[in-house]
Amino acid sequence: MKAFVFPGQGAQFVGMGKDLYDTNPLAKELFEKANEILGYRITDIMFEGTDEELKQTKVTQPAVFLHSVISALCMGEAFAPEMTAGHSLGEFSALTAAGALSFEDGLKLVYARAMAMQKACEAQPSTMAAIIALPDEKVEEVCAEVSKLGKGIVVPANYNCPGQLVISGNVEAIEEACEQLKAAGAKRALVLKVGGAFHSPLMQPAKDELQAAIEATEIKTPKCPVYQNVDAKPHTDPAEIKANLIAQLTSSVRWTQSVQNMIADGADDFTECGPGKALQGMIAKINKEVSAHGIA
Repeated sequence: MKAFVFPGQGAQFVGMGKDLYDTNPLAKELFEKANEILGYRITDIMFEGTDEELKQTKVTQPAVFLHSVISALCMGEAFAPEMTAGHSLGEFSALTAAGALSFEDGLKLVYARAMAMQKACEAQPSTMAAIIALPDEKVEEVCAEVSKLGKGIVVPANYNCPGQLVISGNVEAIEEACEQLKAAGAKRALVLKVGGAFHSPLMQPAKDELQAAIEATEIKTPKCPVYQNVDAKPHTDPAEIKANLIAQLTSSVRWTQSVQNMIADGADDFTECGPGKALQGMIAKINKEVSAHGIA
């Protein structure tokens, strides 16, 4: 069975989408529609901007969403998913490509999400760290212990693949957790260059802000099941999809579990739509027996 997957923030690069814009009339039309919706020419930054400009929150998330969704839609009949999933931000791309969200609504929600997350990040010092080569259970245990020390919150945020789990929380709590995790045998405990504690309780203000936007948006039954980050399970019911989207910002991204469930349900061919190859690498580490590739 064919599964299509969509990357999250961090996959962006200058020049992304330019080939599509220059060679595909549908892509050009959708990119120009995006410029109009956003009120600025995001294509100028995507195609010819600087890395710093592309890293702006109001640019990064819409840029990755646009490249991902437009790449999928421009495949024509070759885009025939039997299931989809997206990593964090990529869940909005997966829902849009599967028809649960319109292109316009998907883009508006992604932009609202980006701005809400930026505000939450500025409200208090917080960050994330990648923990390499330690069992998930040990990372969960240390996070729980550190969170009781009074240095702030630290929780598992992204279950990327076996041996790679990203934690999220207050700066002091993250630093303490990294020291304890290295002592417990982690090969690396690397604090990431991000401005906030994504997928943690510290995103509650962003969740509250985004909830109103999600509740006001029409979500339709997708053309195929969408495996959502919150519970790693397939969903087609619009009410369930909406509830899971609202919960996503403060919940862990269960990517390892999502891919495992997709494979258990018959997926053996994964196509990554969007910038980079991060998901292909993760899927290969989750299960070497399945095919994982980009758009041909």
